[in-house]
Amino acid sequence: MIENIFAQILDRKREAVAQLRGYRSLEDFREQALEVRKNGKRHRLRRALESDLERLNIIAEFKRRSPSLGIIRDNLSVDEVARCYERGGACAISVLTDEEFFGGSIADLRVARSSTNLPLLRKDFIIDPIQIYEAAVTGADAVLLIVTALDNTSLKDLRSLAEDELGLDALVEVHSSEELNRALNANAKIIGVNNRDLRTFRVSLDTSEHLIAEAPRDRVMISESGLQNVKDLRHLQALGFRGFLMGEALMRSSDAEKAIRDLLVQPEDQAALQRSCSHRPVAGSTAPSTSHSAVATAESHDAHTD
Repeated sequence: MIENIFAQILDRKREAVAQLRGYRSLEDFREQALEVRKNGKRHRLRRALESDLERLNIIAEFKRRSPSLGIIRDNLSVDEVARCYERGGACAISVLTDEEFFGGSIADLRVARSSTNLPLLRKDFIIDPIQIYEAAVTGADAVLLIVTALDNTSLKDLRSLAEDELGLDALVEVHSSEELNRALNANAKIIGVNNRDLRTFRVSLDTSEHLIAEAPRDRVMISESGLQNVKDLRHLQALGFRGFLMGEALMRSSDAEKAIRDLLVQPEDQAALQRSCSHRPVAGSTAPSTSHSAVATAESHDAHTD
């Protein structure tokens, strides 16, 4: 059943797009989107991700539920969560707008836009230009394009529409080397590596570790899904990732604002805090002894010597 969920989502998304096109014409949406974007700031998400390379740039996600996890939190309002994320120090906010499978809506994006000035990502299964125009009209600064959901022509056209015509950003999501090559051929500038296989919904950070080695250094790389703690984030940052999309861990937290703040504490601050709270030194405590940290250290050294 879970292996077929992605195909089911795309089938239902085609039906939803057909209904949207029946409700309002593509040209009407396009005209309004161009008017909204005429004086809008261009490429806000990319600028936020590139502004501070030392900082952990967290794209905090509002997500009520998912096919793999079921209900995550359904008792929180979008405006409340968006404000918590901004106060906590997120660099951007992702809003799930898929209704049937994730419990979101385009109205959630509208509420988020009225609640925060951070860049907003519309996260959905985008397969048609009308969804991008709708996102722009509603106040999004970026849209998600999932490579596995699109053919090469559609991927190129939708990326160009979002970035070149409207000045939005396209977060182009990949899961494999083949998809990474397709994203690069479509001139993707921001590439998200989803650690969750969309066909099985299994999660592994190995996906990010593998694909970052194949990505050109001039692309803004984002790691998505399965991110739980600052150790994971710092490890992936050392490998070259500039941003991290986090949803479940923040939505389940009793205090999302504090959860983000805790993630953003600098390593030297964490070390000072540990020393102040410790009654005696622990041998070897300054060097984590995992294979991941060894890889991260080597990659970080290479990055500084290239």
